[in-house]
Amino acid sequence: MPEGHSVHRIAARFREAMVGRAMHTTSPQGRFVRGAELLSGRVMEECYAVGKQMFTQFDGDLHLRVHLGIYGAWDFSMQVPDVGDAGAVEGQTGEYAAGAGSMGAPRAARLTRVRAGEEETAGGASGTVAVWPPAPVGAVRVRLLTERVCADLRGPTVCEVLTPGEAAAHLERLGPDPAVDGRRRGWARFHDRAAHRRTPIGSLLMDQTMIAGIGNIYRAEMLFRAGIDPYMRTADLAESQLRTLWDDWCRLLPIGIETGVIVTRTDLRGSAKQDALDSIENRHHVYGRAGQACRVCATPISLAELQGRKLYWCAGCQRR
Repeated sequence: MPEGHSVHRIAARFREAMVGRAMHTTSPQGRFVRGAELLSGRVMEECYAVGKQMFTQFDGDLHLRVHLGIYGAWDFSMQVPDVGDAGAVEGQTGEYAAGAGSMGAPRAARLTRVRAGEEETAGGASGTVAVWPPAPVGAVRVRLLTERVCADLRGPTVCEVLTPGEAAAHLERLGPDPAVDGRRRGWARFHDRAAHRRTPIGSLLMDQTMIAGIGNIYRAEMLFRAGIDPYMRTADLAESQLRTLWDDWCRLLPIGIETGVIVTRTDLRGSAKQDALDSIENRHHVYGRAGQACRVCATPISLAELQGRKLYWCAGCQRR
């Protein structure tokens, strides 16, 4: 499941490529026809993430809320100038400044593809564009299209059009996100919501109404880094322990947003740091390492199921 850093990166891609432009919106799959009709032709005014959810505001005070869930992903197709193409549109810079005259009449350009979900996969250039836009691949719930950029959404848990009041209600229910609330305000919100809960801390960190954006990997790694038993009741934690978790989320989330991957072994330097960025086997302390020796104390990493999700921890480092 995409965690908070991935959704922030997707929102940033929309801000760079599509905010300020009118969208031609369709539902190739047919399950979002009414919503697509409401949004088509409107200008995308804003796009932002809160935790694992993305909110996009269109003119006319309509909002698109998307929760990718476990299987959801956005596929971006972009026309970029071919070598020697001088047809970039005036005022546009960067990788999206392709030379295209209209949706149906691109100038010389090449097509690049990026799949953005739990991880990002670049498809690379696929030759001179013959047909724009590209044909939908798979069950595309919604397609957002400009002259040069096509964003296809597949497999989301939620995809819905909201009024401003409905969007505000969803935002109010979400817990704090460091990238939105900041460290100080976010800590106050997190403490007020979580401090007296009797829920095990391993469950609470996955509750998006308590703290937004944390998924299975960040949950396991943050608890290890803090030396906290995942089955400890949240109310039994010292305030300093709860603050340590919040501060660590404030540290780890920007790293994920910057790199596009979840790297929690933040003590690595040089070639070891690059190995962690390149290979998932080297990125984490406990996640995905059941039965392997703890990198700190050599205790075999434990694996259990908590509320239907795999939970990894070290019984040696994470004691009550």
